[in-house]
Amino acid sequence: MGVSAIAQRSLNSESRLPYLLESTSSETELLSFVSENRSKILDLLLASGALLFRGFAVDRVTFGKVIDRLGGSRLEYLYRSTPRDTLPDRVYTSTQYPNKMEIPLHCENAYQRDWPMQIAFFCEQPAAKGGETPLADVAHVTRRVGDDLLERFRRRRVRYVRNFRENIDLSWSDVFQTHSREEVERYCDGHDIQYAWGPGNALRTEQTCHGTAIHPLLGKELWFNQAHLFHVSSMGREAERVMLDLFGVDGLPRHACYGDGQAISIEDLELVRSAFKSEATAFPWQARDVLLVDNMQVAHGRRPYVGDRRVLVAMGCPHSSMTGGRATIARQSG
Repeated sequence: MGVSAIAQRSLNSESRLPYLLESTSSETELLSFVSENRSKILDLLLASGALLFRGFAVDRVTFGKVIDRLGGSRLEYLYRSTPRDTLPDRVYTSTQYPNKMEIPLHCENAYQRDWPMQIAFFCEQPAAKGGETPLADVAHVTRRVGDDLLERFRRRRVRYVRNFRENIDLSWSDVFQTHSREEVERYCDGHDIQYAWGPGNALRTEQTCHGTAIHPLLGKELWFNQAHLFHVSSMGREAERVMLDLFGVDGLPRHACYGDGQAISIEDLELVRSAFKSEATAFPWQARDVLLVDNMQVAHGRRPYVGDRRVLVAMGCPHSSMTGGRATIARQSG
């Protein structure tokens, strides 16, 4: 079945996000549809930034294979920053924060030098209320932060500092998916992450990464970092005060500063948060929805919710600020 046989429209009259591809028959298999129309779907993804597939026959197993068809082999979630369960074949649960918490808009793995160009979500069970996955057009966010801040982050970059201790935030064994210190050290050495072991199985890491990045297919410079998430101010003023009293700025479980070690001003971070918030758009999940996102063009988050909610995640099409080019190769193959 060709793309033209599927109902198509923008789901939001005020935004290009997301672009809806809706099957009128629940027997139309998403995996077959994607396999038959791969090139057209990738073109649509590049043009729209996010595609919502609705009304197709899809389950947990075939969902993961959709990413395989579009972006090559699924990626592992290493050096992770949030709690989630690992399911078979590199499919993961979405971030398992308490349902009352809102997860701010962000691009996946923008705090690393390696990231997926594609991230896909599969709604097994929508929440009884809330639980939307808001989206934001990163090009619009980039314009909102302004040239001065963009230049500052481009030039000074972002340093991410993490202190791993027992029973506080994520453990290093969860983040690196190993209990071996030697494997952690090999990963850090291979990714230019500075590390130091401390007493009581503690570990401190530091990595300096980009503040902006160039989309490899569009050639656009985009705001691409997670300083506004890692900075202690993301927790709110009261929690920030408590954390600083407990750990001091150098001992925070996670924090962000400029690449030269200087502090990022709260005013600048609030400007970034405001830019994402102003560009946010959301839709209510339906069971069996699959959302495919260009991870550099579009940021995502999570709204608070009531009831049970189960949304799965898979990632594909690897790209690296270190080597470049791999996303372009994946896009042009097949």
